[in-house]
Amino acid sequence: MIIKRIPKEATWELRHTVLWPNEDFSYVQMKEDEDGLHFGLYAEQRLVSVLSLFVRDGEAQFRKFATLPTEQGKGYGSMLLRHVIREAAELGATRIWCNARAAKSGFYERFGLRAKPGESFEKNGVAFCVMERPLP
Repeated sequence: MIIKRIPKEATWELRHTVLWPNEDFSYVQMKEDEDGLHFGLYAEQRLVSVLSLFVRDGEAQFRKFATLPTEQGKGYGSMLLRHVIREAAELGATRIWCNARAAKSGFYERFGLRAKPGESFEKNGVAFCVMERPLP
Protein backbone atom coordinates (compact mmCIF):
# COMPACT_ATOMS: atom_id res chain seq x y z
CA MET A 1 0.00 0.00 0.00
CA ILE A 2 1.30 3.43 -0.92
CA ILE A 3 -0.13 6.93 -0.62
CA LYS A 4 1.19 9.65 -2.88
CA ARG A 5 0.27 12.92 -4.52
CA ILE A 6 -1.28 12.45 -7.91
CA PRO A 7 -2.38 14.74 -10.75
CA LYS A 8 -5.93 16.04 -10.53
CA GLU A 9 -6.84 14.12 -13.69
CA ALA A 10 -5.97 10.84 -11.96
CA THR A 11 -8.79 11.41 -9.44
CA TRP A 12 -11.58 11.97 -11.91
CA GLU A 13 -12.42 8.40 -12.92
CA LEU A 14 -12.66 7.18 -9.31
CA ARG A 15 -14.68 10.25 -8.31
CA HIS A 16 -17.09 9.60 -11.14
CA THR A 17 -17.40 5.85 -10.54
CA VAL A 18 -17.96 6.14 -6.79
CA LEU A 19 -19.57 9.51 -6.11
CA TRP A 20 -21.65 10.54 -9.11
CA PRO A 21 -21.90 7.65 -11.60
CA ASN A 22 -25.21 8.92 -13.01
CA GLU A 23 -23.80 12.35 -13.88
CA ASP A 24 -21.65 13.36 -16.84
CA PHE A 25 -17.94 12.72 -16.36
CA SER A 26 -17.32 16.47 -16.33
CA TYR A 27 -19.48 16.76 -13.18
CA VAL A 28 -16.58 15.55 -11.00
CA GLN A 29 -14.05 17.95 -12.53
CA MET A 30 -13.90 21.08 -10.40
CA LYS A 31 -12.34 24.37 -11.41
CA GLU A 32 -10.84 24.40 -7.88
CA ASP A 33 -8.90 21.23 -8.72
CA GLU A 34 -6.17 23.46 -10.11
CA ASP A 35 -5.48 24.79 -6.59
CA GLY A 36 -5.72 21.49 -4.72
CA LEU A 37 -3.40 18.77 -3.59
CA HIS A 38 -4.62 15.41 -4.79
CA PHE A 39 -3.80 12.14 -3.07
CA GLY A 40 -4.20 8.56 -4.13
CA LEU A 41 -3.89 5.32 -2.23
CA TYR A 42 -2.59 2.41 -4.25
CA ALA A 43 -3.06 -1.21 -3.24
CA GLU A 44 -1.10 -3.69 -5.33
CA GLN A 45 -0.28 -0.88 -7.80
CA ARG A 46 -3.99 -0.14 -8.35
CA LEU A 47 -5.53 3.22 -7.46
CA VAL A 48 -8.31 2.39 -4.98
CA SER A 49 -8.94 5.62 -3.05
CA VAL A 50 -8.61 9.35 -3.79
CA LEU A 51 -9.04 12.56 -1.83
CA SER A 52 -8.38 16.20 -2.72
CA LEU A 53 -7.14 18.77 -0.18
CA PHE A 54 -7.51 22.53 -0.39
CA VAL A 55 -5.61 24.68 2.12
CA ARG A 56 -6.23 28.40 2.38
CA ASP A 57 -5.87 30.97 5.17
CA GLY A 58 -5.12 28.37 7.84
CA GLU A 59 -8.08 26.17 6.96
CA ALA A 60 -8.09 22.89 5.09
CA GLN A 61 -11.02 21.39 3.27
CA PHE A 62 -10.98 17.90 1.85
CA ARG A 63 -13.27 17.07 -1.03
CA LYS A 64 -14.19 14.29 -3.42
CA PHE A 65 -13.15 11.44 -1.13
CA ALA A 66 -13.82 8.20 -2.96
CA THR A 67 -12.85 4.55 -2.46
CA LEU A 68 -13.76 1.81 -4.90
CA PRO A 69 -16.80 -0.07 -3.53
CA THR A 70 -14.96 -3.40 -3.81
CA GLU A 71 -12.17 -1.99 -1.61
CA GLN A 72 -14.31 -0.34 1.06
CA GLY A 73 -14.15 -1.77 4.56
CA LYS A 74 -10.46 -2.70 4.21
CA GLY A 75 -9.09 0.39 5.97
CA TYR A 76 -7.81 2.13 2.84
CA GLY A 77 -10.02 5.19 3.22
CA SER A 78 -9.03 5.49 6.88
CA MET A 79 -5.33 5.36 5.98
CA LEU A 80 -5.78 8.00 3.31
CA LEU A 81 -7.79 10.33 5.54
CA ARG A 82 -5.26 10.04 8.40
CA HIS A 83 -2.48 10.87 5.93
CA VAL A 84 -4.31 13.93 4.61
CA ILE A 85 -5.16 15.21 8.10
CA ARG A 86 -1.43 15.05 8.97
CA GLU A 87 -0.56 16.75 5.70
CA ALA A 88 -3.03 19.58 6.40
CA ALA A 89 -1.51 20.14 9.86
CA GLU A 90 2.01 20.14 8.39
CA LEU A 91 0.89 22.79 5.89
CA GLY A 92 -0.14 25.03 8.81
CA ALA A 93 -3.89 24.50 8.82
CA THR A 94 -5.53 24.86 12.23
CA ARG A 95 -8.91 23.48 11.15
CA ILE A 96 -10.01 20.80 8.71
CA TRP A 97 -13.51 20.38 7.36
CA CYS A 98 -15.61 18.72 4.69
CA ASN A 99 -19.08 18.50 3.25
CA ALA A 100 -19.84 14.92 4.27
CA ARG A 101 -22.58 12.74 2.94
CA ALA A 102 -24.88 12.47 5.96
CA ALA A 103 -24.98 8.69 5.60
CA LYS A 104 -21.17 8.60 6.07
CA SER A 105 -20.95 11.00 9.03
CA GLY A 106 -20.21 8.15 11.46
CA PHE A 107 -17.05 7.36 9.50
CA TYR A 108 -15.80 10.94 9.86
CA GLU A 109 -16.66 11.06 13.56
CA ARG A 110 -14.02 8.34 14.12
CA PHE A 111 -11.44 10.94 13.05
CA GLY A 112 -12.70 13.60 15.43
CA LEU A 113 -14.84 15.52 12.95
CA ARG A 114 -18.16 16.79 14.26
CA ALA A 115 -21.21 18.07 12.39
CA LYS A 116 -21.77 21.82 12.60
CA PRO A 117 -25.30 22.39 13.90
CA GLY A 118 -27.61 23.84 11.30
CA GLU A 119 -25.17 23.39 8.42
CA SER A 120 -26.68 20.70 6.27
CA PHE A 121 -27.91 20.68 2.69
CA GLU A 122 -28.98 18.46 -0.17
CA LYS A 123 -27.33 18.05 -3.55
CA ASN A 124 -28.90 15.95 -6.30
CA GLY A 125 -31.04 14.13 -3.77
CA VAL A 126 -28.12 13.35 -1.43
CA ALA A 127 -28.08 14.77 2.12
CA PHE A 128 -24.85 16.41 3.28
CA CYS A 129 -23.63 17.99 6.50
CA VAL A 130 -20.63 20.19 7.21
CA MET A 131 -18.16 18.43 9.52
CA GLU A 132 -15.04 19.91 11.09
CA ARG A 133 -12.32 19.52 13.68
CA PRO A 134 -9.42 21.61 14.96
CA LEU A 135 -5.88 20.62 14.07
CA PRO A 136 -2.97 20.77 16.51
